[in-house]
Amino acid sequence: MAIRLHIPLARFARCQKGAVIVEFALTMPLMILFFAIMMESARTAWAYQMVNSGVRDASRYLARVAPSDICSTGGSLAGYTTQVSNIVTQNRAGLGVMPTTVVVNSVTPSLTCVAGTYRKGPVGVATVSANITIQYPMGFIFDWFGDAVGQATTVVADDARIFGQ
Repeated sequence: MAIRLHIPLARFARCQKGAVIVEFALTMPLMILFFAIMMESARTAWAYQMVNSGVRDASRYLARVAPSDICSTGGSLAGYTTQVSNIVTQNRAGLGVMPTTVVVNSVTPSLTCVAGTYRKGPVGVATVSANITIQYPMGFIFDWFGDAVGQATTVVADDARIFGQ
């Protein structure tokens, strides 16, 4: 009787049917993780580039619009907040340019007066900072591997020397 049971078990142990599906089932979670990492990093790079482009355009705008003697007159860039925010978040037609997964929390223009660096003394440098939050639509996949990443918040900034009108 022991011999009769041993033969089918030995035959079952040598059988290779279904080995590919088992190997695929073992590697599938890693393939999904790598796919999610690729998609989310590409989406993050795209969103960051969109915000970076808007912030750069806004700082260039301030460099041309703000008066060149803003440091000597004690001026400020607070009055340009609405225009700068619109440049970062909208195109010329007033339509939003940010991806739906990007939320611009705040856009802040600031002024720094630099003395002794340029040929004429104190020169204004306009800095535009945008605080953004990037949502990760596939962030739930990272939960499977123990790291809950649903969003990232960062600040994108650019500065330009004020040349004036």
